[in-house]
Amino acid sequence: MRIWLMAARLRTLPAAIAPVLVGTALAYTLEETFRPGAFVAAMLGSILIQIGTNLSNDYSDARRGADSDDRLGPVRVTAGGLVPPKQVLKATYITFGLAAVCGGYLVAVAGIELLFVGIASIAAGVLYTGGPRPYGYEGLGEVFVFLFFGIVAVAGSTFAQLQRWPVEAFVLAVPVGLLAAAILVVNNVRDMDSDKRAGKRTLAVRLGREQGRSMYGAMVYGSYLIAPLPWLFGAPLSAWLLLSWLTLPLAVRVVRMMRRHTDGPTLNEALAQTGILQLAFCLLLSAGILAS
Repeated sequence: MRIWLMAARLRTLPAAIAPVLVGTALAYTLEETFRPGAFVAAMLGSILIQIGTNLSNDYSDARRGADSDDRLGPVRVTAGGLVPPKQVLKATYITFGLAAVCGGYLVAVAGIELLFVGIASIAAGVLYTGGPRPYGYEGLGEVFVFLFFGIVAVAGSTFAQLQRWPVEAFVLAVPVGLLAAAILVVNNVRDMDSDKRAGKRTLAVRLGREQGRSMYGAMVYGSYLIAPLPWLFGAPLSAWLLLSWLTLPLAVRVVRMMRRHTDGPTLNEALAQTGILQLAFCLLLSAGILAS
């Protein structure tokens, strides 16, 4: 069980949980609509897609030699010989299959549009490091994380409740997506040396360590600037959106951690702290939405 929890990468799960909370809170505030079944299915589906992506990444990176012994991050179960590759691949199929079951329920209760959202989300998870031309090896990982764990997840969660796509969902999805992508930036800055040797041209490899750190800071701080925009531009939301700013001290601490350290243990801690930051930010943002 401990090995499979390691493979699931629990530190990345806030990226799956946070957007569902924000999207559901927005739906309730706009139309006082809350469908418990749709919320549970969206939450479970998002978590399962994240875990499936992590398992697929574990399997594919090991096959391509990206998870070598000299990487600074935690041991990967396939490359580390803890689980046979076929078992990891089987677990990937099972996890995405369970996500598809959640998606099937959402399609039944909310609309066919979510079928295409689900198919695209699972495909993005598989093709991150799998397939003939994995986009994670071409510096597009952060872009897809922003899209699928920000725009798609927040707007999709709102649609699951309302069966429409309010513009506020897309605006509020931006800070959620930026913080989710920032989690990946930490991972890629930490692993850039081993990624470079394996031919994995992540955005951190392309930009360099210092530019990667600067990008991380811009993404984190940019989230705080964008969060209150719906209120400032007259949407039916109030200044309570600024409640998310209570997490700024944590943001400052983790940005400084990224700027000052290059060792694996500290960057592993920065990754965990970024996940906590995103979840805390989105919990307070959701509370601010509900209070509007």
